Amino acid sequence: MVQTGLDVLLEEGIGGLRGRRVGVLCHPASVNSRLVHIVDALVAARVNLTRLFGPEHGIRGEAQDMIGVVGNRDPRTEIPVTSLYGETFESLVPTAAELADIDVLLIDLQDVGSRYYTFIWTMALCLQSAARAGVAVMVLDRPNPIGGVAIEGGEVETWAESFVGLGSVPVRHGLTIGEVARLVRAGMPWRGERFANPFDCDLQVVAMRGWKRGDLFEATGLPWVLPSPNMPTVDTALVYPGLCLLEGTNISEGRGTTRPFEIIGAPFVDGYRLAEILAADGLPGVRFRPLSFRPTFHKFAGQVCGGVQIHVADRVAFRPYLTGVAILRAVHALGGDAFRWRTEKYEFVSDRAAIDLLTGGDEIRKGIEAGASLDDLRATWQSAEDAFAELRRACLVY
Repeated sequence: MVQTGLDVLLEEGIGGLRGRRVGVLCHPASVNSRLVHIVDALVAARVNLTRLFGPEHGIRGEAQDMIGVVGNRDPRTEIPVTSLYGETFESLVPTAAELADIDVLLIDLQDVGSRYYTFIWTMALCLQSAARAGVAVMVLDRPNPIGGVAIEGGEVETWAESFVGLGSVPVRHGLTIGEVARLVRAGMPWRGERFANPFDCDLQVVAMRGWKRGDLFEATGLPWVLPSPNMPTVDTALVYPGLCLLEGTNISEGRGTTRPFEIIGAPFVDGYRLAEILAADGLPGVRFRPLSFRPTFHKFAGQVCGGVQIHVADRVAFRPYLTGVAILRAVHALGGDAFRWRTEKYEFVSDRAAIDLLTGGDEIRKGIEAGASLDDLRATWQSAEDAFAELRRACLVY
């Protein structure tokens, strides 16, 4: 079984934390291999925890996507809690006052290997704030559940930076959260402005034991704990880099069903026709089953939708981002006038199309609107994948 950074920290002893005021950035999946939460484990070990920090969805994970969380006190331990996901972008950044009672900040977050998943950006903003405040940071590493080899997606244009992409990394980056931390401190590649330059942060990454770059989550022997309400299984994490793109449209990404991001559709979608179009694209490692569904909340709540379920047949060959772009292209053509790109505020941004924030620019959207082939769309990000594979080398731990 793989040992996470938390397991290694607890096994090797926490003597380095004795006599220090400790803050913890965590969420529901911040557990050891016996499913004991980091806060409970550290309290039992008599570590002086002075403050907890919660990312999107909160420390205990009750809040849905893009719902502001209010800080108060942890009901179990009575330790003060700072929410790092409120109603404004400013709420994402810990203040000097919130770091004043901390000597070292432990970060233990299960990421899912996708740029959109906001936990890596919460960590990145904490690294910057901790550097300014003179607070040491210890990142307890965890597996990338969709593996550390494959890379998918292109650059993030400067004008398209947002909380789903504060630095120019591909959608599927193939890094662990500890490796992302090393990349952030070293300076983001390409066009990202916020983390473009290296900064002096007292950073320690507590590496895992036993994890290999090619490992998917099943190979780790670890239990899966949902890190957010709509990430219930490893299957969800695998399709997420592509199917999250539907958040930038009025197509349901399956929230309000038991298989979010695996079931997609809308009342105006013919699922059988959609499955035929996608089958003709010859996408690797995946099959599409037409179905109808009725979401209980979120888009089209209570309405019958036509669509497909994504069935991954070969986890290694499957390319989630390519699949997501193919689905965008198909539903745009099938939906006609009923289809639209999301124009409502998205992750604190209201003056740019959400799909452009997700893809990192406007090439995919404009290409789909112009009727571009899937091969032409794929060509817009392929060179960036090769460049990132080289650029990330210095930050790899495994």
